[in-house]
Order: sequence, then structure tokens, then C-alpha cells
Amino acid sequence: MKKLALVLAASAVLFTTVACSKKEGTASSNSNADNRPTVRLVTDATGIDDKSFNAAAWRGILEFYGDTWENQSLRGKKYDVVTCQTQDQYVPTLKQVSDEEYDLIVTTGFTFADALAEVAAQYPNQKYMIVDVDYVNVPNVMNFVFTEEQGSFLVGAAAALQSQAEGVSNPKFGFIGGIPGATITKFEMGYIQGVKSILPDAEILDYYANDWGKPELAKTQAKNWYDSGVYAIFSAAGGTGNGTIAQAKEYRMQGKNVWAIGVDSDQYADGIYEGEKSSVLTSMVKRVESSTKYALNSVVNNSFKGEVVTLSMQDEGVDFAASNKELKASVVSQLNSVKQDIISGKTKVVGTYKAALDAGLAPTGLGAKDN
Repeated sequence: MKKLALVLAASAVLFTTVACSKKEGTASSNSNADNRPTVRLVTDATGIDDKSFNAAAWRGILEFYGDTWENQSLRGKKYDVVTCQTQDQYVPTLKQVSDEEYDLIVTTGFTFADALAEVAAQYPNQKYMIVDVDYVNVPNVMNFVFTEEQGSFLVGAAAALQSQAEGVSNPKFGFIGGIPGATITKFEMGYIQGVKSILPDAEILDYYANDWGKPELAKTQAKNWYDSGVYAIFSAAGGTGNGTIAQAKEYRMQGKNVWAIGVDSDQYADGIYEGEKSSVLTSMVKRVESSTKYALNSVVNNSFKGEVVTLSMQDEGVDFAASNKELKASVVSQLNSVKQDIISGKTKVVGTYKAALDAGLAPTGLGAKDN
């Protein structure tokens, strides 16, 4: 079997999918003295350099092996990544890495759901995990979901509280989404509820780019909104959202009081424009890295199974970032109190557009979709 695995791994090196780019090196599953499991991360076109969702999944893999972003010593030996440029490459790419017999294959985002369900059924002995999906009901797929609405509530409240602390009159707030769907709706609904918990009459606008990797779309929309009086914009759009940060940086350099809000990872550093000044007021931290480490540990412990794992605020799955020193200390203090209220159940946050509409918590006419 060992010889067969080596032959398969060697064959896989020679095979490349048309629109998917293999990163440096190829890890073979059984050829290392290190007995820790091998893993392959499969991402969409934005790759691990999106500074957001995929980057967080990759960070979890690095942390599991004791590596860092700067020192990826076991890349190509125990772990690696393949980036698909188009969705029609998801199925052939997943088949390719499945043939390479990694101990775990990681996919990120609901756009992989259909492809993963198809491939996982064909490879019943291969272990897979997917983030942001709870409906791939295959025995060899571990599904991970987060309570994004809870973390998004905090950053919405943060933006509203900061506007009060800065004495901004009638601030407006924006939300930029990537591809509409149930997961991104949780971000938007939580954000809106957070803003309105402080400023019940605040105007909130939304825009969906229908793409995860076009920052120019978010940048153009952000410019239009900032010019029209929008104070803060929260983007849950993968690499597309980097355009919001770029526009906020430009305007803050010009002395305009506007803010971007990061997502998934703490994006404070991405917004730096002068010294320690950043255009990213705070970020909704979604610890995707916790899911990859959880799955890898379950492989080690022989406890891996097809199930849905929910990582909530209580599980430290979601939070807000306080890296920016311009986020008022009084705001941080209030947010920590709100956080405890959410954990205790005193503050309830709904995650669907229908529920938000029924409760009068969100305006009509938004681009959000519950499925």
C-alpha cells in the first residue's frame, strides 16, 4: 500500500487542472516520517492572499503544524493549497486531490457545496471538511458554520457608538456583500441589528458585487457612498471587500472621517495609511482557523465524522477586533458588555432576512437572500 500511495502521489504531480494553480510543492500523504496528518486546502480564485476568509483557513493549518505565515517549513510535505480560478474546476480539482490520498481535504465557502457533495460520495474513505455550510449530508464530510450574525452585531454597534463619540450627525451606514446567500445574509442582518441597537433610525444601504474577487467594484461603490454621507461600510465579500478598505484609506489620508470595517480576519494592518493609523475601525473576526484546527485534531484523535459543528461567540468562534487605537475606549467597554449579553442570551440576534423583517429589525428592499 505504501508503494501504491507513492505511485499515486507521483502521478498526481504530473496532472494539473486547466484553470487551477497548484502552489509550491506537492505533499504526498504517506511518505513522511512525521506521523501528523496531511492536508490540502482547496480555495476559490481569491486564494490564501485574500487577507480574509481563505487566509484564516490557511492560518489554522499553519498553526496546527507549528508554522507561521513567514515560515511555512512543512508546506509541500504535510500541507499545501490549490486555487481554482473558476467554479467549473471545483469537481475535477477535488477529484484530483482525492486521488492523491490526503488525510484531510479542506474547502472554504458555500460555493463548493454542490461539488463537494458530488465528489465526497465517490470517495467514501476520504475525509473532507467545508466551512459555511451545514447541508452537505455525507458521512465523510465535516460541516462548519459560525454565528456570523453575533459578531456582525458587535461591529455594527461599534460603528454606531463610534459615530456618537465623534459627534457625527445623522450618519449613514453601508454593507457590501459578495455573492448573496444565507451566510452573507447573517453578516448583513447582524450588522444592521447592531447599528440599530444604538441608532434605531439610522439609514442603512446595501450592495452585492456578485463576486468574491473584484475589489474595484467595492471601491467604486464605497466612493459613491462615502461621497453621499455614509460614515462606515462593512464588507463581507472576500477579496472584493479590499476595495472598501482601499477607498477608506484614500479618504482618511485626505482628512475625511469615514471608516471601513474588516471581516473574517483582523484587517487593521490592511488599512494602515500613516504610522499606526488605519482606515479599518474594527473587524468582525470569524475564527475560520478554529475550524481547520478542529478538523485536523479530529483526524489525529480518530474522532472525525460527518457532522455539523457550530462555532458561536460563546465558543470564541466570532468576535470583534480592537486593534485600532482610534476605536474609543468607551466604545470597546460597551462592546464587551454587549458581547456578554449575547453570550448569556439576554440579547438575541437573528440571522435571516425573513426573521429580521418579521421582527421589524431590517428595512425592506435589501439584496440579502436566505438561500
